[in-house]
Amino acid sequence: MRIYSLIAIYFIIWWLVIFTILPFGIRTQEEEGEVTLGTTPSAPWRPMLIRKAIITSIISAILLAGLAYAYTVLGWTPERLSTMF
Repeated sequence: MRIYSLIAIYFIIWWLVIFTILPFGIRTQEEEGEVTLGTTPSAPWRPMLIRKAIITSIISAILLAGLAYAYTVLGWTPERLSTMF
């Protein structure tokens, strides 16, 4: 695979994973009892975005490595997969 393809696939995987991980561990301001003036009670209290971005980057790298391995070593190309299924 070319480096540009890997970067594009990583970018797509990263966004899919971040939207999957975002809701985990969220507590609302209402649940914590500390509603900031001017916000809705359902707003996140501590979203921990940096931690989630790091976790997302690690998971995305693992998934990309698996896809690259399947493509280069196992020969899973789109053409071959379309004939298998």
